[in-house]
Amino acid sequence: MLLAIDIGNTNISAAVFSANHTALKHFDIAAKNYSRKKLKDKLSNLQITDTVICSVVPDLTRILSKDLLNLTAKKPYIIGKEVIVPLKSNYRPGQLGQDRLVNAYYASLFYRPPLIVIDSGTAITFDIISKDKTYLGGLIIPGMEISLKSLKERTALLPAVRLKTPKGIIGQDTQNSILSGIVYGTGGSCKEITGKIKKIIGKNAIVLGTGGNISLIKKFSQIKLIIDRQLTLKGINLLYNNEIKRPNNLI
Repeated sequence: MLLAIDIGNTNISAAVFSANHTALKHFDIAAKNYSRKKLKDKLSNLQITDTVICSVVPDLTRILSKDLLNLTAKKPYIIGKEVIVPLKSNYRPGQLGQDRLVNAYYASLFYRPPLIVIDSGTAITFDIISKDKTYLGGLIIPGMEISLKSLKERTALLPAVRLKTPKGIIGQDTQNSILSGIVYGTGGSCKEITGKIKKIIGKNAIVLGTGGNISLIKKFSQIKLIIDRQLTLKGINLLYNNEIKRPNNLI
């Protein structure tokens, strides 16, 4: 069984895949609360044959790699080091997050390009794939939760606000004004950005969405998009089966 791990700034997401690509188990561990014991508990009674890590947090990558070697007796593959995502890219080398590249790789093989992938995590990223399956580049904007946190931390009087569906666009107190501003504002900006991208790559471009708050973005942007919450983990599994199992593709 393959253990696919996506290390983000907020969460460590993982899934265990069988040989026929079925996800047998999925779990999340908050990045700030990670421990080897928590990982060991999640992996109890599972026979892991290989592990692949996709990460944007180098310190956590080192910790998990050591813990996984101890728990599974096998060194994990690190995407971007032991294996390169085989996707033509126009992005400046060394600057693109591997999670974004994995998302684009999976999307380009399972959906008809041109494509736009919106990933709503700590940040909201847009990744654009051309008709000929070239990764063109993208955009990065603050995620809704980090925007709420920033308002609290950078102002004297504005309160902390928990992210949820706003009551309406016109807030009648400070908390609801902040909430509606962030949610409607983010939804509106995502709609505007998507429209501008489609004018460049094609009006019929498919839009895929993933990440923890993608449902809010879909609702408040009214973008026609396909939600796949396991996009990155599925991409890791696909990369393992297509590339890592082939010795000639290892670096």
